[in-house]
Amino acid sequence: MRIGESVGLFTGGASGLGAGTARMLAERGGRVGILDLPSSAGERFAAELGEPALFVPMDVADEGQVEKAVARVAEHFGRIDVCVNAAGVSPATRVLSRKGELHPLDVFRRTVEINLVGTFDVLRHAVAAIARNEPGPDGERGLIVNVASAAALEGQTGQAAYAASKGGIVALTLPLARDLAIWGIRVMTICPGIMDTGMLAGADEKRRAALMDLHVFPKRLGRPADFAHLVASFMENELLNGEVVRLDAATRL
Repeated sequence: MRIGESVGLFTGGASGLGAGTARMLAERGGRVGILDLPSSAGERFAAELGEPALFVPMDVADEGQVEKAVARVAEHFGRIDVCVNAAGVSPATRVLSRKGELHPLDVFRRTVEINLVGTFDVLRHAVAAIARNEPGPDGERGLIVNVASAAALEGQTGQAAYAASKGGIVALTLPLARDLAIWGIRVMTICPGIMDTGMLAGADEKRRAALMDLHVFPKRLGRPADFAHLVASFMENELLNGEVVRLDAATRL
């Protein structure tokens, strides 16, 4: 897949990992569909990227909005080549708190609805568009990149909902690759570790230093550019398929 000739669709595309990857694609000559909440910085970010970018407001938990948003990107650019599902939430709630309070079921349900069901809904519409592409020399038509988390493999205290939702994404990887092989569509999943994104916005310097110390090497937080570089590698190497890749500086939570 040639990055400079590709159209990318990015959920959670107005900030963090999604924005970092959208910027990479636009700067390398591609075109980007940025999907995020109406309250996000999506419109401003798309204006910053200029002509190669289109912002479509969308909530991944709303099935009707998802269908229309993916169709809008495909119509505007004439195709979709890569879909990066970076939208997500990360609540922290114990199953039973120290005060004896139960984990709210609606928090668990909402987390799974956004992180897992929303990801699946977006990608199913995206692959319908990708399947219309003319195949490349080896039959490739496109790529799906889903975002899980190190917590999918090593969930921490208070991460029952988050780990379950991200673990579902990990489990989806190989079945999706097998399902979509007949269409020449590859599927990869990234498990980021501790990344310097909006989820750490409220962390003070002491907390940030402690998180950086968890990294074996290098001793720094992950950056959206690190994530974007990995996605670019996936795009360029078509033998990568059906695999889950950790991006975490050898951290084990």
